[in-house]
Amino acid sequence: MTESEFLQHSDALFAHIEDQIDEGGWDFDCQFSGNVLTIEADDGTQIIVNRHTPNQELWIAAKSGGYHFAEQNGSWVATRDGSEFFAVLNQALSDAAGEPVDIAAYPV
Repeated sequence: MTESEFLQHSDALFAHIEDQIDEGGWDFDCQFSGNVLTIEADDGTQIIVNRHTPNQELWIAAKSGGYHFAEQNGSWVATRDGSEFFAVLNQALSDAAGEPVDIAAYPV
C-alpha cells in the first residue's frame, strides 16, 4: 500500500469508527485531530487510536496497554501477539463503557 493509500484508508477507518459509535448509541465523545482519534468515555477514560505513517501501522493506546497493528492479508494484526485490531478496540471500548461494544470490522 502506498503512503497515500494508507492515509486514505486510515481516514476512512477513523470515520467508520466514529459512525459505528454514533449508530450504536454508546456514550463516547470522539475527536479526530491530525493522526489521532481520541475516544473518551463519560468517566474520562480515553482510548487513543492513531496512525503511524512511516511504518504504515495503526496504534491503540488504552488502559489495557499499547498495541501496534500492521496490515496482513486484508486485516490489521497486532505485531506483538497477532490480535485483530477491532477485537482489541471493541474490548477496550467495552471495558470503558461497562457494556458490550461491537464495532464492525472495516475492510482493508
